[in-house]
Amino acid sequence: MAADDDNQVPSLRKSTDESPAAPTRANLREVFKDVEHEPGAKKPDPIVVASGVRRTFGGLTAVDVKHVEIQRGAITALIGPNGAGKTTFFNLLTGFDRPDEGKWSFKGQNLAGVPAAKVARMGMVRTFQLTKVLSRLTVIENMRVGAGKQVGEKIWAAMFSFLWRDQEAKNTERADDLLRRFLLHEKREDFAGSLSGGQRKLLEMARALMADPELVMLDEPMAGVNPALKQSLLGHVKSLRDEGRSVLFVEHDMDMVRDISDWVIVMAQGQVIAEGPPDTVMSDQRVIDAYLGAHHDQELTFEAEERIMAEAEAELAAEHEEEAR
Repeated sequence: MAADDDNQVPSLRKSTDESPAAPTRANLREVFKDVEHEPGAKKPDPIVVASGVRRTFGGLTAVDVKHVEIQRGAITALIGPNGAGKTTFFNLLTGFDRPDEGKWSFKGQNLAGVPAAKVARMGMVRTFQLTKVLSRLTVIENMRVGAGKQVGEKIWAAMFSFLWRDQEAKNTERADDLLRRFLLHEKREDFAGSLSGGQRKLLEMARALMADPELVMLDEPMAGVNPALKQSLLGHVKSLRDEGRSVLFVEHDMDMVRDISDWVIVMAQGQVIAEGPPDTVMSDQRVIDAYLGAHHDQELTFEAEERIMAEAEAELAAEHEEEAR
């Protein structure tokens, strides 16, 4: 595990002697060392590749991504202003929406026309900005639903409990391990609808791990989460990388982006306008102009403040004069 990561959590992922070691943050800095800091930059080992992906709604072009690659084993942040097309791009990659044109792949497999359920079974699992817990099921029942390849889901097998009893017991054991990891074990028998917003975020992330995914996609994991749970969520996201999983997340919290991301992709008006390590992207003039604001991290001098106040007063006086006419 990376030495500079706090809130480290033990991995639940099974490993073998043949499995490559999980990348540390220091190793990933080395991986990205020779990658260009430009939109569409080629990555050494991409797990997702998208080219020419375009989605329009009437006359509005929501997504127009020329080329983007997501590095395997890294935490990649997708940032941009509201309406930049980030969630729409998530929907396109995961099969929840269809683009007008373009191609995209996961682990080298073409995903065009692949339904969302099959994409998840392939190892690309996502959460949602508005949590999708099953409110009328208990927390443990929500977790069991997340497990893949369940024999008991087949109509012909459901009637014969001896066919699925052992598998369900193993799924329940794994679910309980995850609930303890995410500090939700005391809520095990509570209805999911009774959880707080932050607890629902934790449950959704834990349920996603029931499928043992290779790529976890988080849509604004910190939205609506109180400060007490934010650090816990941050630790869990870092632990995904420590397990060797890849993470792609949408977020507006720039402190979080700086803290945990290895690479940042910036979208504006449906297009990728910048890429690079967090510190590089935050100082990119294109990103400042499109998202962070022209005065981002700039000191406001007394003279500048006087000028801004004078301009505001002049504009207000002009408005009053216009109204008087």
